[in-house]
Amino acid sequence: MKLIFDEQDENLRIDAYLADIMPNVSRSKIQSKIKSGKCLVNNEPIKPSYQLRVGDVIEIEEEVFDVAKPKPEDIKLEILWEDENMLVLNKPSGMLTHPTTQEMSGTLVNALLYKYGENLSDINGDLRPGIVHRLDRNTSGLLMVAKNNKTHEYLVENMKNHKFVKKYLAVVRGVVEKDAFEIDLPIGRHISQPQKMMVNGKYPKEALTKVKVLERFDNATLIELTLVTGRTHQIRVHLSYIGHPVYNDTLYGFGKMKIKTQEQVLQSYKLEFMQPFGDEIICLELEPDEKIKKVLNSFNK
Repeated sequence: MKLIFDEQDENLRIDAYLADIMPNVSRSKIQSKIKSGKCLVNNEPIKPSYQLRVGDVIEIEEEVFDVAKPKPEDIKLEILWEDENMLVLNKPSGMLTHPTTQEMSGTLVNALLYKYGENLSDINGDLRPGIVHRLDRNTSGLLMVAKNNKTHEYLVENMKNHKFVKKYLAVVRGVVEKDAFEIDLPIGRHISQPQKMMVNGKYPKEALTKVKVLERFDNATLIELTLVTGRTHQIRVHLSYIGHPVYNDTLYGFGKMKIKTQEQVLQSYKLEFMQPFGDEIICLELEPDEKIKKVLNSFNK
């Protein structure tokens, strides 16, 4: 199986990375298989302590590491825009963007494989065909998919150069006082909880989020967020750090509230980009999702 390492987890040790994506395999077994040459990085044997870099190609033997490739599944997709090179869809809350070795079915990738088969980019390896960027499981909204490698590279390059407009809606705890401001704080891996990220964590990277208040309530605020960078859990980490965690985001300290939803009330609702290899500007915008409507309706009763 081929895995392509991206900037979201740069500088992780190879054994820690594989242990994270293969929780059913012990770290000691992973280290043993790496030492015996069953895992290659860029076609070369490495040590368990090897620190991964962006673009590294990891190759592992599926039967040795008990890993299977994702299979096509007939899962309905809500496609909002499509041409011969790419598509944009509305990912529902609760759906993983791509499989992990712990969850190999029910993901967006399984649905994409059923509908498009081999007509997806493979730059990101066998677990993430077509996937250019990710949304957290419980974050809904607009997500781009590449049908070929040339388009995938085009989209990634445009994202790095901040040529896309990506906006989110969120309900947060507390009343946000400023009407508009920026959060410019580096984000890295959490020091003691590897499933989390944190401001100034391990191997921090620049992270910039723009915030605009849309509506204030007694103890909550509806805000619009513009992502300038795209770090793992960026919005959730930044908002938690300034004392306004996303509503019902238990991973980042929201706590219990009487209005229950499927975790964080966060939606990727607006996307603007140039059509690959064309001159048309594509602008897509969603209505607030059911979680946002449910919480806002409770405030207005």
